[in-house]
Amino acid sequence: MNDFTHFNAQGRAKMVDVGEKDPSQRQAVAAAQVLVGRQTFERIRSGGMKKGDVLTVAQVAGIMGAKHTSDLIPMCHPVAVNGIDMDLWLDEEQCSVEIRATVSCSGRTGVEMEALTAVSTAALTVYDMCKAIQKDIVISNIRLLRKIGGVHGDFEREEA
Repeated sequence: MNDFTHFNAQGRAKMVDVGEKDPSQRQAVAAAQVLVGRQTFERIRSGGMKKGDVLTVAQVAGIMGAKHTSDLIPMCHPVAVNGIDMDLWLDEEQCSVEIRATVSCSGRTGVEMEALTAVSTAALTVYDMCKAIQKDIVISNIRLLRKIGGVHGDFEREEA
């Protein structure tokens, strides 16, 4: 819960009134990493499994995941997903595919959950695509990088 809890100078949790924020400004960025073997990485990079194809599938998966968060978690407040941008990078040094989801929402809360759901769903889909080529694949380091607005205030995590 460290990502969602913020403290003021007195050490008390700081809450932000929802009314202070324009709903269009509620945004969260989450990222996930899929570690693959050299053979799989080379196949993606060389076009045997195009990076664009992987991104397209990840986009669809991420959008479907984010739109259905309130169905998966009944206690979530109603959230309208205004937009989802998915980006994908290939990291040659680590042999990994990094997926990043930027989600814009309106509604009382939940933007961080929407972003994490979108990127997790996309990571699982990329995992499934790569599984056909290689058996040893790991999804690692799913994290919330930044959040603007919502009842828990703003948050930004420095990249590792």
